Amino acid sequence: MACLLEAPLRISVLSEVTATSRHYVDRLFDPDPQKVLQGVIDMKNAVIGNNKQKANLIVLGAVPRLLYLLQQSSSSLELRTECAVVLGSLAMGTENNIKSLVDCHIIPALLQGLLSPDLIFIEACLRCLRTVFISPVTPVQLLYTDPTVIPHLMSLLSNSQRTQEYITQIFSHCCKVFVDPVSPLIGHFVDEVFHTLTSFCFPLQVRMQALKCFSVLAYENTQVSMTLVNVLVDGELLSQVFVKMMQRDQPVEMQLTAAKCLTYMCRAGAIRTDDSCIVLKTLPCLVRMCSKEHLLEERVEGAETLAYLMEPDVELQRIASTTDHLVAMLADYFKYPSSVSAITDIKRLDHDLKHAHELRQAAFKLYASLGSNDEDIRKKITETENMMDRIVSGLSESSIKVRLAAVRCLHSLSRSVQQLRTSFHDHAVWKPLMKLLQNAPDEVLVMASSTLCNLLLEFSPSKEPILESGVIELLCSLTQSDSSALRVNGIWALMNMAFQADQKVKVEIVRCLGTEQLFRLLSDPDTNVLMKTLGLLRNLLSTRPHIDQIMSSHGKQIMQAVTLILEAEHSIEVKEQTLCILANIADGNTAKELIMTNDDMLQKIKYYMGHSNVKLQLAATFCISNLIWNEEDGSQERQDKLREMGFVDVLHKLTQASDPNLSDRAKTAMQQYLA
Repeated sequence: MACLLEAPLRISVLSEVTATSRHYVDRLFDPDPQKVLQGVIDMKNAVIGNNKQKANLIVLGAVPRLLYLLQQSSSSLELRTECAVVLGSLAMGTENNIKSLVDCHIIPALLQGLLSPDLIFIEACLRCLRTVFISPVTPVQLLYTDPTVIPHLMSLLSNSQRTQEYITQIFSHCCKVFVDPVSPLIGHFVDEVFHTLTSFCFPLQVRMQALKCFSVLAYENTQVSMTLVNVLVDGELLSQVFVKMMQRDQPVEMQLTAAKCLTYMCRAGAIRTDDSCIVLKTLPCLVRMCSKEHLLEERVEGAETLAYLMEPDVELQRIASTTDHLVAMLADYFKYPSSVSAITDIKRLDHDLKHAHELRQAAFKLYASLGSNDEDIRKKITETENMMDRIVSGLSESSIKVRLAAVRCLHSLSRSVQQLRTSFHDHAVWKPLMKLLQNAPDEVLVMASSTLCNLLLEFSPSKEPILESGVIELLCSLTQSDSSALRVNGIWALMNMAFQADQKVKVEIVRCLGTEQLFRLLSDPDTNVLMKTLGLLRNLLSTRPHIDQIMSSHGKQIMQAVTLILEAEHSIEVKEQTLCILANIADGNTAKELIMTNDDMLQKIKYYMGHSNVKLQLAATFCISNLIWNEEDGSQERQDKLREMGFVDVLHKLTQASDPNLSDRAKTAMQQYLA
């Protein structure tokens, strides 16, 4: 009976709450303007800190009425201001609140309100706009539907401290949309924000928002970064202003954001990686941010920014690895907060416990970047305290971001032959990696399958146990993915697996992949997929018994695919790989007859022997050399047929080729006729 009574009780309470909220909304429709004003003020007091009340009022239709009152010229200035304040308070609730406000077209109404001459009303509209635009669910493009909005916002910048704060916050979240560095607007915008940044008459929080504007503008935007690097105000370059802001006597947030600005400009190609402002200022500043003296969020941001800065540059990676014992310092990221933590602030400790996974994620990212090129750095990383165990643990963490960062780190280290043979084997990293591949989002799958490609290389001790785990089926399924990156990795791993493999493994690959899928991959629009598929086919067709067996079963389809590729418009690399497959077929005992009985194919080989590209000439000549080799049965008949088709004349001409490799290959083939 108790269970039956519970539902009506909840309905009763909900009805009571809704009835109370309805009272606030009803007062907005009172014919007396003073009562409407008092109703809005009471609503303002009721929603402060009360997300449930905010949600109720939105559901009951308060927002359209508030927006109507805000836009009516007949409404008093005080009423319009109070409406903007209440809307701003509603926006401070949940993301669903923001979505509801945006759907009610709050942004155009508030932007229209900025045309008012009254500063207090403008500030209330800006405060609400700021709250709406800093939410991740708000489309920032809504700020740019009217081209007059940005110039007007810039004209309001200097009206008061509040307008400075709100507008720079809006810009710092939305200014990424500026993509045209030659427009007059970007120049004016940079001048205004630069003035805000460098003028000490503005409060720190306003200057910080201006600095964030520049970091957002520069991120992955070469054109804008090139514009910013040449900005000169009062005789000083913007980059030098950022350098000063990274000095130790500046607030940590300013140091870190200035370092991000220079990092983004560097990655966008506007500043050289060997520039002193990067090597001597930005990189040391970011390393400094990784020390345990800093707050958790500062250490996370410092590590992730440093990883991004040096990701493509091996010299920066080497410098960073020897700066302030960075590799060892990052090990502390996995021990935080420790049982003997110096944190006495209970709220801070609670916050850090909830966000400690972000430190692990940042450490994995930075280790991945550090170890992406240099063997000595990789060795240093793997020898760091319990590092491989930490990576293995990271692969099974609940946080998807940590799992992704851990597998990125593993992928970076897997580029080392030494680590594949030692640390990777000792810790059986293939087991959690295989588990990760069973059920993961595409982003994780791409990185995990890319790592698996390295573990399947011929010299990797992990190759055998991975093969025994039934990986072939998994890899074949990846080749059918809609993601070209996953198709590439699936076929790449199969290619590595097939290299010098037993016949049993090769047969299983062909069986599991299926000839239909194999030939579908040979016509894949992605060149990388096509190249790896050709590589797989080349590895499958190696050693004579394997060549003959596969060609006896699938020879017709393979020859058809080879013909189509040689006739189509493909790159030199694709055609070279295809001719190499043909050369492997020509090395088979019985398989070579599939070429010898195909005059059209022989004419194609002859054509490529006379091609202008040496790589294609070499591959085609190698094919003919295999067909006419003296020590094999039927060589005389093959030599005679090819002589009749004019191949001897072509070979003789190639013996005079300027390329020594091609000349030697042609001479070797000619000797078969002379023997």
